[in-house]
Amino acid sequence: MVGLKRTLGLFDVTVASVGIILGAGIYALIGLAAQSSGNATWLSFLITAIIAIFTGLSYAELSSMFKGDAGEYDYLHAAFNKPFAFVMAFSMICAGFISAATVSLGFAGYISNLLPIPVLTGAVLLVIVMTFINFIGIQESNKFNMISTFIEFIGLAIIVVLGIPKLGSVNYLAMPHGFSGVFSSAALVFFAYMGFESIIKLREETKNPSVTIPKALVYSILITSVLYVLVAMSAVSIVDWQVIAASEAPLATVAQAVLGSNAFTLLAIIALFSTSNTVLITLVTTSRMIYGMAKEKTLPAFLAEVHPTRKTPHLAILVLMFLTLAFVLIGDIGLVANLTNFFLFATFASVNLSLIVLRYKCKQTKRSFRCPGNIGQFSIIAFLGFLSSLFMLLYVVKNLLGF
Repeated sequence: MVGLKRTLGLFDVTVASVGIILGAGIYALIGLAAQSSGNATWLSFLITAIIAIFTGLSYAELSSMFKGDAGEYDYLHAAFNKPFAFVMAFSMICAGFISAATVSLGFAGYISNLLPIPVLTGAVLLVIVMTFINFIGIQESNKFNMISTFIEFIGLAIIVVLGIPKLGSVNYLAMPHGFSGVFSSAALVFFAYMGFESIIKLREETKNPSVTIPKALVYSILITSVLYVLVAMSAVSIVDWQVIAASEAPLATVAQAVLGSNAFTLLAIIALFSTSNTVLITLVTTSRMIYGMAKEKTLPAFLAEVHPTRKTPHLAILVLMFLTLAFVLIGDIGLVANLTNFFLFATFASVNLSLIVLRYKCKQTKRSFRCPGNIGQFSIIAFLGFLSSLFMLLYVVKNLLGF
């Protein structure tokens, strides 16, 4: 069988991870987060950053132990059993195409305000175009990602720069619904961190993956965590949190308050790059997970076929496109973000637990990266990641049930 081509270095993989994390989440969800946490929205992002770092470190060690491309499936299969591994890994695939469909609708919503394109048409066209870029090769996908990531970063940097003169002008611990609101907000905005775990699916296209993948995971989480907290603090310093909460384009509203209507258009255009980039990288990483599971024979073998010329898993990419298009009709980004987070937190709790188990079950297995904070073989970091994921899972259920 034809193998995938290794072309990605540390910079490439880190940028890819930052690119998917800096996607639609921060641009679309900060307004919804402000409804629950007010001026303390930054605290919700900080809480989720800590959870992401715990889990990211667990992923970093696990990715250095396994050579497969199936990611979570490999870890959970080794730690527990095949049926459990399949259920949790398939949950991650579902989270991938559901979130890609929803972000596509977010893109379409932005572009319909700039051009006379119906929302559904815009979303469908985006999925098709991003699927084509995914098919033609990982280098082409990575080039688009790098350009989009730079543009996304500029948009968030604009908000931070505009907010610097006003930092300290409000009470950043003002919580309209107390700590319960902050945690509910954190359960929602974790969607904005979705992506760091996906980079492990690129290991077969990464140079020296056992070293490169762990470093890229940690670097990308730290970079985005600092940026998110600064953006959240800057936003509520510029505009009252209630205005942000009521806006359908919260960061564009923040920019408009300082620079005028042209800034609203500029941030809306940046949001188009942000959302399209999120869709692309989500499709890339999810298709590689499908490919990896097919290689393990837990999904139909035809999904593991690699195109002889493009060196990409073309049939997995095609099936993923149709699954994504089937969910394009879902339009409530808050609802789908919480549904996605339900799958994510359940899987993350399982992944953290798998590291604890594998420390004893596979103690002789070579690791190029070892998660810090240990008592003997027991990983404190993985245990904290497990507990915090379960805790946030309860708040996701609370959000979904509306109480």
